[in-house]
Amino acid sequence: MKTTTTPTTKRIICLANSRKRGGRCVAGKVMQPDGRAGGWLRPVSARDDEEVSPRERCYADGADPQVLDVIDLPLLNPRPKTYQQENWLLDPNRRWTKVGQAAWNDLVAMTDRDEPLWINGHSTRGGQNDRVPLAETAAIDNSLRLIRVGALTVTVSEPSRPSADFPILRGRFNYMGDEYCFRITDPESESGSLDLSYGVYHVGERYLTVSLGEPFDGHAYKLIATIIKP
Repeated sequence: MKTTTTPTTKRIICLANSRKRGGRCVAGKVMQPDGRAGGWLRPVSARDDEEVSPRERCYADGADPQVLDVIDLPLLNPRPKTYQQENWLLDPNRRWTKVGQAAWNDLVAMTDRDEPLWINGHSTRGGQNDRVPLAETAAIDNSLRLIRVGALTVTVSEPSRPSADFPILRGRFNYMGDEYCFRITDPESESGSLDLSYGVYHVGERYLTVSLGEPFDGHAYKLIATIIKP
């Protein structure tokens, strides 16, 4: 029996437009009728990697969505999978519409409750508490968090290959007494690193959108998808 699809539109506050293989990973919090931010939503494409292309995410004037934009998203239906329960299939035939702009001060009401960033105790060589074995993800039902950190440190290091467009960026921070160091996939941060020398930079207080990314090599990797500064 064929399943019918009823298109819908949801309004979100964009909290991530991060780099992903072949495109971007966009995510935000749904605006409720009373104007408060609700749960997370991640629009995804129908392609295997679910990345969002420039054509699929641009506004009518061709502009790319920016973090803190308030956007009306045309969607088809929920597309949850494993721990990424926030996914919705986007409608590729309708444009996204910017309807407003949030501010830094609005973020305090959007932060997620204080709790560890998924499962800790598993680290890569260059990171700390930055991955989860896939065998342990069955108990996880979310993949996006907005947190506030008092002291973010960013390390800029040599690219892993000569053809890479940007240096490797990692963000180190303490959250609820645990130390974390995640790869950064925020395009604005990557572009801003091109003129920087390799080294450690103390950037201070920031809001971070952190994500539990796609499975890779037996693990789900924790990423800093967006760094939001005052």
